[in-house]
Amino acid sequence: MKNKITAFILFLIFSNTASANVTLPNIFSDNMVLQRNSEVLFWGFANPQEEVVITPSWNNESYKIKASNQAKWEILIPTPKEGGPYSITIKGYNEVVLKNILIGEVWICSGQSNMEMNAGWGIENGDEAVKNAANPNMRLFLVPKLTATTPQNNISGNWTECSPETMKYFSAVGYFFGKRLQEELKNVPIGLISSNWGGTPAEIWTPEEVIQNDAVLLETAKTRKEESYGPNQPGRAFNAMIYPLTKFKIAGALWYQGESNVGSEVYDKTLSALITSWRKLWGYDFPFYYVQIAPYKYGEDHFSGTIVRNSQRKVLQEVPNTGMVVTSDISPTDDIHPKDKKSVGIRLANLALANTYKTNTALVNGPLYKGIAIDKNKVTVTFDYADGLYFKDKKADMFEAAGADNVFYKANAVIKNNAVVLNSDQVKKPVKVRYAWKNTDQAALFNKANLPASSFITE
Repeated sequence: MKNKITAFILFLIFSNTASANVTLPNIFSDNMVLQRNSEVLFWGFANPQEEVVITPSWNNESYKIKASNQAKWEILIPTPKEGGPYSITIKGYNEVVLKNILIGEVWICSGQSNMEMNAGWGIENGDEAVKNAANPNMRLFLVPKLTATTPQNNISGNWTECSPETMKYFSAVGYFFGKRLQEELKNVPIGLISSNWGGTPAEIWTPEEVIQNDAVLLETAKTRKEESYGPNQPGRAFNAMIYPLTKFKIAGALWYQGESNVGSEVYDKTLSALITSWRKLWGYDFPFYYVQIAPYKYGEDHFSGTIVRNSQRKVLQEVPNTGMVVTSDISPTDDIHPKDKKSVGIRLANLALANTYKTNTALVNGPLYKGIAIDKNKVTVTFDYADGLYFKDKKADMFEAAGADNVFYKANAVIKNNAVVLNSDQVKKPVKVRYAWKNTDQAALFNKANLPASSFITE
């Protein structure tokens, strides 16, 4: 009997030791990229009071931390300039060795189907892109579709080297963004995390309490219908697909979403809340670059899509350190999934290279509405980024003017001194102006960088 009790006690001890192994969330795996020239938070799980020793090969220094009574540990570790491959040893009662680690730039790519869309779906020149995708200096982490009612502390998936096999099913916009960054940043390693779900509204990517605590956002969220292809409840994808990443050091985020919010009059408020909440959790105001949704025929409603496009434009003024790519010149109006993803990725990268990395001094924005000046029956519309303003194919018929009655009429438009001067015979005393104000309106006004102006309406 005594031997049996002793054996049982030993079994419990060994079982406890076995379950006390140091473990890491899946975002820490072989092949990962860590943010360069930074302090990166490492975290994981271990037995309470278990000492965890982390030794990266880039400096062979040991960093020690004891697990809390909640069986968790976290520690900041400095990273060097770009380079690798390195290994990292994490030692407690057991030992974990992470191999083939690179130090470089890490970006999150998130949104709905246009960000999720990959070469396997049939993008423009996709077969050629796949064939040439072998790139050991780019690493990819694909987050699977998951939901949760509360924030999760781990995520499924693992880092892989970019190859024809892995790139084919990864965000095409993300891939072309990373490829362009590498060209300009002289082959700095790039890590891309793709966390997307087609057909989803912005509310599911926002913390639930942020929506619940704002009457306007909550009212809008309640209009989201139940869909067979994805969740519609606030926070569900955020909890499972974004929150577990919020301690992981990133350079910035890319966002391509909005089609599932068409019909919302307050998308600027929704997107602003999403950006602000993500930055709060990460603990810093990282750059957030997003894609304006493309022209598309949204049923009988002629304006719901352009209202969202205008909301996206307004976020640039409402939230600092943001940038927007306009796509109205590279998107057919009969396809909600435009196939030219390379141009989108390159335009996003050019924004990052100009604003985040300061290596690109070229004009990277299309003309953005700045203001109007009214003189009798004439309106002068001014734009930021207006150098070399011109009408493509001499199409100058997308401007409209309205008087105090708020009824819009087509206006004659001419370009003078990189501004647009309007007048309309039907509007003797203009008060408001709008441009490209239909769901299907494609770009007509460009600047010298051949980038299109965003649609807009004056307030």
